[in-house]
Amino acid sequence: MELSDGQIERYSRQIVLEEVGGRGQAKLLGSKVLVVGVGGLGSPACLYLAAAGVGTIGIIDSDKVELTNLQRQVLYGIEDVGRDKVDPARERIAAMNPEVEVKAYKIRANAGNISEIVREYDFVIDGTDNFAAKFLINDACYFERRTFSHAGVLRFYGQLMTVEPGESACYRCIFPSPPEAGVVPTCSQAGILGAVPAVIGSLQATEALKHVLGVGELLTDRLLTYNALTMGFRRVRVRRNPDCPLCGEGAEIKELKDEEPPVCDLEEEERERA
Repeated sequence: MELSDGQIERYSRQIVLEEVGGRGQAKLLGSKVLVVGVGGLGSPACLYLAAAGVGTIGIIDSDKVELTNLQRQVLYGIEDVGRDKVDPARERIAAMNPEVEVKAYKIRANAGNISEIVREYDFVIDGTDNFAAKFLINDACYFERRTFSHAGVLRFYGQLMTVEPGESACYRCIFPSPPEAGVVPTCSQAGILGAVPAVIGSLQATEALKHVLGVGELLTDRLLTYNALTMGFRRVRVRRNPDCPLCGEGAEIKELKDEEPPVCDLEEEERERA
């Protein structure tokens, strides 16, 4: 792929990097990244993917913009309250970089639709806010052999890890099944500092870019935790679980299924409505 003069100028600060160059920028322009959930994590991830020149960005979300979202979901403004999230998200991405193709899916991801979507993309970013969705994304990416970034945020804390299906520890290696209802507080109960998902979502975008470029070391077999109060990062080593129900030797999970009940975990209570 030959870059135009405009593209060379636009992405010059990346192209000058030895690890990127013109060939790497061409890879980004031809790449496809899927973002599931365009909330606190998905918003910064989408913006930085678009700015970097990722050619196709898929976004999945069935929610509408609420006033409480604006404290951390930077894709949206006050004028977007009440709109389907995927619509202003697509507009904002296009305004930042009209060269990017945005594929918007105004759906709730489930076992019946996610595999067909995931297999179209090179990398998947999990920006969801509930355990059911996180297990679904983990399992779908495993069956479709798609590398993905898991993340979650709550109060002043965040965490993320990258999973290479069949090669590294997966989400179920650490958490075999969803917790019981009420065990983990929601963001509506515990709160969230608005800038925390910006930090973690940006790191997820970084992992996607590194994967496409084939540079550096991905955050596999390591859980990166972030404490905004102390401005501290910690990498915790994790290993593939031989007894993992999905990728272990005696794996019990052979096909996708929707976890019930959907328990909200780290972003916000998914159906917080007055």
